[in-house]
Amino acid sequence: MASASASAMSEDSFLCSICLDLFSQPVTTPCGHSFCKACITKYWDSSDVCHCPMCKKAFDPRPDLGVNKIISEMAAYFKKSNLDAPIPIPEEVPCEVCSDTKIKAVKSCLTCVASYCETHLEPHHKVAALKTHKLVDPVKLEDRLCKEHGRMLELFCRDDDEYICITCSKTDHKDHDTVLIEVEYKEKRPQLDKKRAELEKMIRERQEKIQQFRVTVEKNNIMAENEKADTFQVCSALVSSIKRTEAELIEVIELKSRSATREAEGLIRKLEEEVTELQRKSTELEQLSHTEDHLHLLQSFPSRYSVAHLSTLSQVKLSCEVSVKNIRTAIVQLQETLDGEMEKLPEVMLKKIQQQYAVDVTLDPDTVHPNLVLSLDGKQVKYGNVKKILPDKSERFETVLCVLGKEGFSSGKVYYEVQLKGKTAWTIGVVHQSSNRKSSCLTCLSGYMMSLQVVNGGNYSVKNKCVTPDSVKIDVQKIGVFLDYEGKQVSFYDVETRALLYCRGLYVNKQIYFPFFSPLIPDGDEKASPLIISPVKQK
Repeated sequence: MASASASAMSEDSFLCSICLDLFSQPVTTPCGHSFCKACITKYWDSSDVCHCPMCKKAFDPRPDLGVNKIISEMAAYFKKSNLDAPIPIPEEVPCEVCSDTKIKAVKSCLTCVASYCETHLEPHHKVAALKTHKLVDPVKLEDRLCKEHGRMLELFCRDDDEYICITCSKTDHKDHDTVLIEVEYKEKRPQLDKKRAELEKMIRERQEKIQQFRVTVEKNNIMAENEKADTFQVCSALVSSIKRTEAELIEVIELKSRSATREAEGLIRKLEEEVTELQRKSTELEQLSHTEDHLHLLQSFPSRYSVAHLSTLSQVKLSCEVSVKNIRTAIVQLQETLDGEMEKLPEVMLKKIQQQYAVDVTLDPDTVHPNLVLSLDGKQVKYGNVKKILPDKSERFETVLCVLGKEGFSSGKVYYEVQLKGKTAWTIGVVHQSSNRKSSCLTCLSGYMMSLQVVNGGNYSVKNKCVTPDSVKIDVQKIGVFLDYEGKQVSFYDVETRALLYCRGLYVNKQIYFPFFSPLIPDGDEKASPLIISPVKQK
């Protein structure tokens, strides 16, 4: 309760206005002001009039003050809170015997209540009576004196959480649980070591986390550089394709423009010649119209002024079409180039795969190992401690801890996803129909299986008869498996990061391939987290 109350107030509210320190045995005067009991007692003893140091209100007779428990608890709370503050660097303590230049003290004597330099400490090493004195590292001894009685603080009051002197234990703390400071020290010292061990553990955990973050940052930087290189390659190819298409289009347009210009110039020259001829004939007709010789006009008109050989305006055409067809063709080619380059990026490829090739995979109970447990919907498999008695079938795996999907695939492309959260060991992939279901170990299947395997919580290996297993540290929550039968390869994707983890060609062709699942059990770890075939969700 004191903790809750003190948290809403500041430490300054619990400072004695006389000693300017946190209250020690706080008492409250009739006027409502509070002081340390030792401070107000000393103040009144030195004054002729008994009055409050704050408001100057006089009291007659002198009041008998009792310790205010609530304020004492709050002050104790702040004292305890201050213990968590950084430990101050001890100040240099001078020798109290040196008369001229004060030399730095090397020890303080709690019995003599004095600090000594090396020279003046010598008697404590030689005189028998002084050898029994308690020496400590140099400290300001006034801080170790009881403010009320001026004696050394030798006891600890567990009830009030205060350090007190012998006189205090006989007066204000008479019935309290008090022990020697040495006793309290011996009890608190193991707690100190325990706290230090906890802090060291926290330091190690944070240092390990820092190292993990640095490794992650390094991996992210490497991935970023790789993606930048891929992006540069794709964009460079697109830019080159666009520039090439631009040059080809400009060349086509210029050729058409020059051809149209030549055609137009030829037509213009022909029409200009016809205009000249028509103007000449028009002039002659004008002159002929003025003749009075009827026979001459009739004889000249039909033959001399015929225009049948001239072109008609309806037949004179000039092409002015824009090369829309060529532009459209170029755009289609650019689109094909863009699609081709974009498909080279794993995340784009994965999106396309998820959209077009996702299939619904269900586990086949006729193939499951007796130590594995299937869910009722056939979407989950986990390790079981009890080996079940199952019908003896040729399809069943008897020694290899695995199960297959119900449906096999001998053509096309298929994709499915498996959730791995909580799994520290697993094998996922595809295996072809002719694999030996009664083989004694997983390695025996390597000639028939293409898979990705994780052991010991993160080292994954690629398993294939032609491949030496490679080990790389990964942290993956969901695996995407893509079987490209025509392309003769199987690929593994990290669904969350959309990164391609591995791909490898199929070893055996013209076979039916089945999805393969094995919830491996690493040494000393029998966690029952299942492998879960999850619905394909597109981002």
